[in-house]
Amino acid sequence: HALSKALDERLEENEKKALSERTFMYDGVLYPTMVCCPEILKRIHTFRAREDDIILVSYPKTGKHHSFARNAFVSKQRLMEKLPSRRIIKTHLNPQKLPKSVFEQKAKILVLLRNPKDTAVSFFHFSKGIRLISDQETWDEYFEAFITGKVVYGSYFDYIVEWNKYLDDSNIFFITYEEIKENPASSLKKIAKFFDFSVTEEKIESIVKETHFETMKNNAGTFGKVGQILFRKGIVGDWTSVFSESQNEKMDRKFEETVAKTKLGMKLKYEVYCKN
Repeated sequence: HALSKALDERLEENEKKALSERTFMYDGVLYPTMVCCPEILKRIHTFRAREDDIILVSYPKTGKHHSFARNAFVSKQRLMEKLPSRRIIKTHLNPQKLPKSVFEQKAKILVLLRNPKDTAVSFFHFSKGIRLISDQETWDEYFEAFITGKVVYGSYFDYIVEWNKYLDDSNIFFITYEEIKENPASSLKKIAKFFDFSVTEEKIESIVKETHFETMKNNAGTFGKVGQILFRKGIVGDWTSVFSESQNEKMDRKFEETVAKTKLGMKLKYEVYCKN
């Protein structure tokens, strides 16, 4: 399978590098060399978006692979330009880093969000799995990096604040991982309507079964060695077994100070998913 082979090759290349070579800093944000390089970020604004592009956006480990299984794997700009419409483009970039043509062409953007506590725990395990951080790095150390935004793709909280500015844009649809987990069929119908997809009830039912986390985990081989890292638990509330009392309090304060009063922050239902 081309996708699993490409992922395996990247993972193997990444493991051969020294830890310091697995990430790079660009414009104040840390990025993984496994999927990116400074040259791509420098050229990104030359990318020509199309009106019918499908842009899937998420902060890392907010559930994109679970929610949008089996979509196109795109890595190079030249390849993307040759792809026929409709193109499916996945990214972890915040709106400031996206090509301006995405907004100028009014391409439809789906932004997937997840509560910060589960995101942090999932990101920690993923970062260890693909060797973005040292094997010796503890959860406590990683938590401090996450809360201060010193992780790949930058601050989770800045990410929410920046996307909140686009909340009323009719070409952007926001949905949470928790919504999808609780009401998969309803969520899929909303997404289909947003992208003008014609989907039958039978197809919705089929997609719900195919993208159920356990099904995805059982088919993790589709994604090569990375599959076992990508699909760990997929549950809501995993943070409760990891966070210390002081970490809980620190995250609660950070959320309150940064995004709690934004509309997007409210959509995350922090009181429901991030309180014991």
